[in-house]
Amino acid sequence: MTRRELLALAGAAAPMLAARSAPTAPVSIAKVPSYNEDLVAVFTKMFDQIGGAGRLVKNKTVTVKLNLTGSPGLRFQGKPLGLTHYSHPKTASAMAYVLHRAGAKRIRFTESAWATAGPLEDYLLDSGWNVRQLLAAAPNIEFENTNGLGKGKQYHRFPVPGGGLIFPAYQLNHAYADTDVFMSMAKLKNHETCGVTLAMKNIFGITPASIYGDDAGKDEPNERPSKGRGEVCHFGKRQPASCAPSEIDPHSNRESTYRMPRIVAELVAARPIHISFIDGVETMSGGEGPWIRRELAHVKPGVMILGTNPVTTDSVATAVMGYDPRAGKGTAPFQRCDNSLVLAESLGVGTTDLNNIEVAGARIGDAVFKFPGA
Repeated sequence: MTRRELLALAGAAAPMLAARSAPTAPVSIAKVPSYNEDLVAVFTKMFDQIGGAGRLVKNKTVTVKLNLTGSPGLRFQGKPLGLTHYSHPKTASAMAYVLHRAGAKRIRFTESAWATAGPLEDYLLDSGWNVRQLLAAAPNIEFENTNGLGKGKQYHRFPVPGGGLIFPAYQLNHAYADTDVFMSMAKLKNHETCGVTLAMKNIFGITPASIYGDDAGKDEPNERPSKGRGEVCHFGKRQPASCAPSEIDPHSNRESTYRMPRIVAELVAARPIHISFIDGVETMSGGEGPWIRRELAHVKPGVMILGTNPVTTDSVATAVMGYDPRAGKGTAPFQRCDNSLVLAESLGVGTTDLNNIEVAGARIGDAVFKFPGA
């Protein structure tokens, strides 16, 4: 065997070895036909199927990262945001109640709200949420817009284990450091540059536009951000504010379909997710929001997915969408991009191998709702 053949064999075996050695954790699937179901009972049962909520949150601060992507003024087919591409307010209220009942001492909802560093409560109101109703779900509920410094006194640095793929570390709002448990509350959707957006991709929203935004300062954060993060993160046209680490290699591939899957994977490695929740009762297929110029549809998969490892949870969710979670670039849903699940697996976050993931509740085969290309 030649050296080239040996290297090729090693390269082909690497993903399989990573899948076998990467951490795993059980994932619960629930078939939920509408948001009018008893979501408290649904969530309680799902947590029980993966070991119980109490062992995760009792006497702890839980930070819940919502999925409120894009401006609340952008709606798909005029429908309420929670039925298409936003977290649904009923899931947030029910989750807060379940976490409180399981012993959580404080629940903090976060999001880096689009083009603003103003109060998250105002953003939720603009999105059609009943904030008072959410506050009534449990005592000690807080809100934090993590698009800037917010209520903290300083940003916190989160190094990427192993040195990173695009950035060596990230500078984030205090809410992601001042917590015991971190939860990603995501939506079951396709994504333009990552193929799917689930629990892991939702975490891209923890990056503050004050530092990583198009109008971030060169040296210091811009605490009044009004733009997205395309130039810094998606396309690498500029570096973040110098208070945060610059890219590892500013001459690397500038394609968003190369950069974004890697940024997602390293963010999840740097700021681990302890609870991953994915809402697929109603959502949209074809993209992450109504601004995507592809064939979009409002769909009703009627499913919810919960787990404690973001890679195993996202892998099961990807399979529920009808896809292979280990598919390579060129195969749906990763037709144009690299696979962020496999990249996170390579960083040791979790396994994408469905044979190594225990699934509780509904079977994957019984829950499948085929998304485009599946």
